[in-house]
Amino acid sequence: MVDARHGPASDEASPHTVPELATPRLLLRAWRDEDLAPFAAINADARVARHLPRTLTRDESDTLAGLIRQSFARHGVGLWAVERTDLDARPFIGFIGLSIPRFEAHFTPCVELGWRLAPEHWGLGLATEGARVAARHAFEGVGLDAVVAFTVPANAPSRRVMEKIGMRHDPSEDFDHPALPEGDALRRHVLYRLDRARARAAALIG
Repeated sequence: MVDARHGPASDEASPHTVPELATPRLLLRAWRDEDLAPFAAINADARVARHLPRTLTRDESDTLAGLIRQSFARHGVGLWAVERTDLDARPFIGFIGLSIPRFEAHFTPCVELGWRLAPEHWGLGLATEGARVAARHAFEGVGLDAVVAFTVPANAPSRRVMEKIGMRHDPSEDFDHPALPEGDALRRHVLYRLDRARARAAALIG
């Protein structure tokens, strides 16, 4: 089982340690070197960064991808590379999965459910489709009792995904992100939670 409090379980990352999850339109899989260029394009897109602090350079994007690729071996959870299997080209379209926040807040240590997709694949229900299978894996594959998700209040599309998969928002748990300075327009965040009971009610698990 993942241990969000104690951190690394292994110093080696291998694609063979990454489970694959499939949905009718998606494959959540280990990262490949050829994912780096399209991932950099996603991270350089101002539309993607609208609710993030800023866009990323190619070097910053590659560094982020490297950290993501290490996560499964180190923590037992991670953000999967996402491939569209309903398209002939099977393009890489971003990430969906689980991560461990590296900041301290009233709800940490915890495991976060998150996603980031290329804009041309927005509005098709793909984030919800992938988030559902990732959440299911969190409970049934990893054995977690709960996951969280958070974003800025104005990020209505991501909040809809959270709500569609059964996550609950309690305004009393909203927080100021400690990585952002006071006065930053993105500092305030809403927090959503999903526990086993709500996952069962949303038909994510049996």
